[in-house]
Amino acid sequence: MTTEPLDFETRLAQDDHQAIKLWLRLLTTTTLLESAIRSRIQEHSEMSLPRFDLLSQLEREPDGLRMGELSARLMVTKGNVTGLADQLEREGLVERLSGTDRRSVTLKLTTLGRERFGDIAQAHEAWVIDLLSALTPREQQHLSNLLGKVKTHLKEGHLKERKQA
Repeated sequence: MTTEPLDFETRLAQDDHQAIKLWLRLLTTTTLLESAIRSRIQEHSEMSLPRFDLLSQLEREPDGLRMGELSARLMVTKGNVTGLADQLEREGLVERLSGTDRRSVTLKLTTLGRERFGDIAQAHEAWVIDLLSALTPREQQHLSNLLGKVKTHLKEGHLKERKQA
């Protein structure tokens, strides 16, 4: 007899607030989705999810992105981006371009990087579609709309907090 692994929702008590239940459901679902994608990318391409995410951001910007912008988009420290960039540059997947200011470096996909990302991205899209297939397209759109409301609320609250500080 196999048992389900414990997840964030196992902490719940019957009388917990609905917002806490929702938070833990979102956290659990995100963790499970990320774990599935992480292992599939690793098996398919021997690439880590953070490296894939960085290539994904660069693929959308043909002229490249500054390291600080990449850091903000990936929601990681500049040091993390630098470490990933070093690895990807050694493999010939990205190149560093110096700006007018020596501190400003732009990272850009190489032709090899664009090709490698394209191969992985196609598989990634199929995996995400499969993993979310428990929901109909209409349900997916509804959930996306609801999460969009929460995202907007959080961003507005964060902006207010920053202005007050």
